Amino acid sequence: MADPKGFLKAGREVATRRPVDERVKDWNEVYPDGIGRALLPIITTQAGRCMDCGIPFCHQGCPLGNIIPEWNDLVWRNDWEGAIERLHATNNFPEFTGRLCPAPCETACVLGINQDPVTIKNVEVSIIDKAWESGFVRPQPPEWLSGKTVAVVGSGPAGLAAAQQLTRAGHTVAVYERADAIGGLLRYGIPEFKMEKKHVDRRLEQMRREGTVFRTGVEVGVDITGDQLRGRYDAVVLAMGATDARDLPVPGRELTGIHQAMEFLPQSNRASLGQDVAGQITAKDKHVVIIGGGDTGADCLGTSIRQGAQSITQLEIMPEPPLDRPTGQPWPTYPMVFRVSSAHEEGGQRVYSASTKEFLGDADGNVKALKLVEVEFVEGRLVEKEGTEREILADLVLLAMGFLGPEKPGLVEQLGVDLDPRGNVARDGAYATSVPGVFAAGDAGRGQSLIVWAIAEGRAAAAAVDSYLTGSTTLPAPIKPTDRPLAV
Repeated sequence: MADPKGFLKAGREVATRRPVDERVKDWNEVYPDGIGRALLPIITTQAGRCMDCGIPFCHQGCPLGNIIPEWNDLVWRNDWEGAIERLHATNNFPEFTGRLCPAPCETACVLGINQDPVTIKNVEVSIIDKAWESGFVRPQPPEWLSGKTVAVVGSGPAGLAAAQQLTRAGHTVAVYERADAIGGLLRYGIPEFKMEKKHVDRRLEQMRREGTVFRTGVEVGVDITGDQLRGRYDAVVLAMGATDARDLPVPGRELTGIHQAMEFLPQSNRASLGQDVAGQITAKDKHVVIIGGGDTGADCLGTSIRQGAQSITQLEIMPEPPLDRPTGQPWPTYPMVFRVSSAHEEGGQRVYSASTKEFLGDADGNVKALKLVEVEFVEGRLVEKEGTEREILADLVLLAMGFLGPEKPGLVEQLGVDLDPRGNVARDGAYATSVPGVFAAGDAGRGQSLIVWAIAEGRAAAAAVDSYLTGSTTLPAPIKPTDRPLAV
């Protein structure tokens, strides 16, 4: 363990973000010089708060099974190289999870029963940022090649994790991505102010030096068919995510100015990276309404602020969550409590218990307002509250209501894989689909979920593929497809 009395001597302390009026003027990360450097003055003390809890429930709270107490201890002892070795043993991309994961490990921290939990996520990102600066992150090419080939469809966190594991196991791996650059939602879905793309690029360079091949601008199912892919490779991993966005079929949906979040965010990301985007959807000088209160909605909020929106309203159909852990969501589960992201610090209005009734347009067919109504739970179901209808201005409406699974036309239909009742690719306990040699990992099989679950599934699916190709495997398999998070 780290400092035996650390949790008694020091309270929880996190990195200080840049002032709001400064950071909304650029697209850089919200921490000065990056979160890793911002944390270094305090992180040793924070790692020392990790207590000798006997049973570290943080392991179970983390889908990757990160060996958290061990690398907390190593950081406290200033052994940064040892810390990154223990962290990389379970997590291929801690620079991603350390910035983007909601940290279910922290809500499972034993210290969190009656105190503020250890800043596990902050320690994690400090370790990997320090490791990159110190040259501790090196390519790990395989010692021998198996002669087997694997195609990974999709280059998000699940696909990249599977590809890296399989490459290191000695297989020849090609990652297919329909966009013009590798990274999936990490590249064009996550705004630059949450994670600068340099973190993606240097990890991809490591993977290239290990032997992974990347093929961009190739839409599998269009440019190459499912049958052609199966004929060319010994195994196929479907990791194309859950990109079938949930729509809102209410009157006025056809009006101009109503877009899915994943139409808006990728364009903004491209523009913030210096690319020319013809006909870009922009929030500049507009009254923006974001429908959906999750992380994607918060990304739309921070982006709209930086683009110069006139006003921003974020709608959430559920009631405002409590500040403290609800009694029905006890430790160590992940509680639904009121959280404030960096984007929420910057502006905008959050409206809870609100349901959209209708979009209203002008004579030219452009959206100009949104009619909403307050809702409440009555006997377990949401009902409208009489007399609460009202209109709010809306020149731009962004739908951030989640996803319904992978897109079905194209590759999924061509392969003929079975789907589960929720519309995701069905798989057995070894990530295998109904089609021999075809596996599914991440959101494509699990449904919309967290980045940490995607990486864990990518690692576990890689172990299953390796066993399928060679008869056995030494790759770790942290979770099964049926595993669920520590949540109610």
